Amino acid sequence: MLSDLGLSDGHNLGTADGRIALDCSIRKTQQGHYCISTTDFFFPLVNSPYTQGRIGAANVLSDLYAEGVYECDFVLMLLAACRDMPEEERTICTKEMVRGFRDACLEAGTSVTGGQTVLNPWPIIGGVATSVVTEDGFVPSDGAQVGDVVVLTKPLGTQIAVNVQQWRTEKGDKPNRHWKEISDKKILTTEQAETLMHDAVCSMARLNRNGAKLMLKYGARAGTDVTGFGILGHAQNLCENQKAPNVAIELHTLPCLANSMKVNDDVFNFRLRTGYSAETSGGLLVCFPNEEKAKAFCQEIEELDGEPAWIIGKVVDRPSRKANIVDNAKILEV
Repeated sequence: MLSDLGLSDGHNLGTADGRIALDCSIRKTQQGHYCISTTDFFFPLVNSPYTQGRIGAANVLSDLYAEGVYECDFVLMLLAACRDMPEEERTICTKEMVRGFRDACLEAGTSVTGGQTVLNPWPIIGGVATSVVTEDGFVPSDGAQVGDVVVLTKPLGTQIAVNVQQWRTEKGDKPNRHWKEISDKKILTTEQAETLMHDAVCSMARLNRNGAKLMLKYGARAGTDVTGFGILGHAQNLCENQKAPNVAIELHTLPCLANSMKVNDDVFNFRLRTGYSAETSGGLLVCFPNEEKAKAFCQEIEELDGEPAWIIGKVVDRPSRKANIVDNAKILEV
């Protein structure tokens, strides 16, 4: 839609032909360093404003982490307070969102140094994250090669978890029709639905910072993070961004939050099985030069985060540069 507007000047680094940024804008400064910056913001996904703030910060920072940049110099916060809330509720919710955002930034070793605040019908939180690094301090997202091994650091299915929670807790004269179907058909118990949401929130609020550190350590060649386009959508974007010709990503494994695929298949098709279910604050999708390095990355990130990462695919030679999920892909419930 915007491709004909010429938004980029052709000098963005780590993107095909210097086009507008994939995850981050990467610019060489006049002093010879590299300024890496990104921005994002969110509407409410969870009932807790504090948790929403944490998730918002984790997602903003994740774009830096997708470039292997694990130190963020500063964050500017974008905040919208809900004008339609009673004043007391607005004050509490806004402060809690900001507190959650701040705490996640502190955990990431960075600080909120400014930003912008407005009134809006919906509360919104997000920001701009910036780092200035040397040439060896980041992983350009255009270096994937045929034969690379592809790793994912968080499970899929967050969109489904959030929707199941909304269906289950919706207030009205009658139960939500989707939740009624889940209950009547015994697809999920209430406990299973609560666990699904809990696991999703823990995943969304977890920083990808350790993954970024290990990208550099284990020689990652390219990476992105999995968010609104779904895993296949982001894999395709990564393919189109590569310098090498005929580069495509083939996925053979989909790690999913437990019971999310069941809801996708039996209740409502979020396109999780086909790779297009949106994620929030999802994992890093990273290309490593060989299986040995990929396995070492997965092992160390589990030691640091207490959560697994998975080898889920490979980079193949394909003139069309089309990413795909193989037939009968393995579904891992985690």
